Amino acid sequence: MKKICIGDRFQIQCYKHNGKIHRCWDEAVVLDIKKDYIVFGNNKTLVTEAQGTWWKTKEPAIMYFFKNEWFNIISQIKKDGIYYYCNIATPFIIEENTIKYIDYDLDLRIFPTGEFKILDRLEYEYHKKIMGYDEKLDKVIKKGLDDLIKLYKGNKIMFNAQKNLEYCSYYFKILEEKKNSNFS
Repeated sequence: MKKICIGDRFQIQCYKHNGKIHRCWDEAVVLDIKKDYIVFGNNKTLVTEAQGTWWKTKEPAIMYFFKNEWFNIISQIKKDGIYYYCNIATPFIIEENTIKYIDYDLDLRIFPTGEFKILDRLEYEYHKKIMGYDEKLDKVIKKGLDDLIKLYKGNKIMFNAQKNLEYCSYYFKILEEKKNSNFS
């Protein structure tokens, strides 16, 4: 696998436990590479659903994909503040310029007020039953959710508004530099 560098562009593919693709994002630009995770950015990117419908994201997003954690974090930079949408999911892998992970339904939504809400519990229970999540997987998924909440309550850098705004500015700087280098 080629070395990942700042400014590299990837696609994102989200799968379900049964191996079927769930959703794809057209763009994720590498902003930072840490020992345990990689930070990506995108803005108004095309999202294609499994059934073929598509839509575009409305705002810039800073995304944290972890090598060994069962979640990923999306920081959405909106006019009224930063919202976080956190997916309980497998650690990511990269294949053929694509970030891939399996989504396990449970999500954590964090609002600019600091309040948070666990989403999609019924969807999780439904998929657990029809896709046969075993007891071991169920424990790993629930531990992922607990770990994520602890990370948030511990004020880790992924949930730092200033840091996410800096990453957002850096994302637009990278785009501008790439645009200018294409014209020279």
